[in-house]
Amino acid sequence: MARVGILGGTFNPPHLGHLALARRAAHELGLATVHLIPAHTAPHKADEPEPGAGHRVQMCRLLVEEDEPALSVWTLEIERGGTSFTVDTLRAIDAAHPDTEMTLIVGADSARAMSAWREPMALFELADVAVAARPGTDQGAVTRALAPLLGGARLEFLRAPMLDISSSQARDRAARGEDVEELVGPRVARYIAEHRLYREPGPAR
Repeated sequence: MARVGILGGTFNPPHLGHLALARRAAHELGLATVHLIPAHTAPHKADEPEPGAGHRVQMCRLLVEEDEPALSVWTLEIERGGTSFTVDTLRAIDAAHPDTEMTLIVGADSARAMSAWREPMALFELADVAVAARPGTDQGAVTRALAPLLGGARLEFLRAPMLDISSSQARDRAARGEDVEELVGPRVARYIAEHRLYREPGPAR
């Protein structure tokens, strides 16, 4: 049975932290593939600047271009439309690929909040979870938060710390017309510049 990683998010834009996390999870957990799954509409992120799903998907593809087939981009949440809930996505993958064992890859902050996700217990019936921690993360607190939900699912912590990079940093720099290559890599930075994504409107004439 193939074991694959699921890394969801808005990826608005995808950045080198996402890339490092996907690579690390594949290496440490022995995953056949890690699938980046851009959300159509993420809960609780309605206020973010939205360049359009097509742009976010293309930037994800550019980010993982050198890592295929170890990393890939799946568009099932974009195609499904509406608000993207992880449990719905895992059910769709399980139905289409019943011979696949899934590991959901999340940051520690997201992991601690998973009890508030849609159908959290059902989610852990479908997938194990791997948590990426930032320096200073209290792994005990994460374990205590998830313990009532896990059932038979495995909980693993990735050993290497997460990079201190965020999509909001990249958006803020791009809005000011600054270079974002050190945050998103050369291919995504070039795409953002070419399409003038996240740019603040110029002064009225």
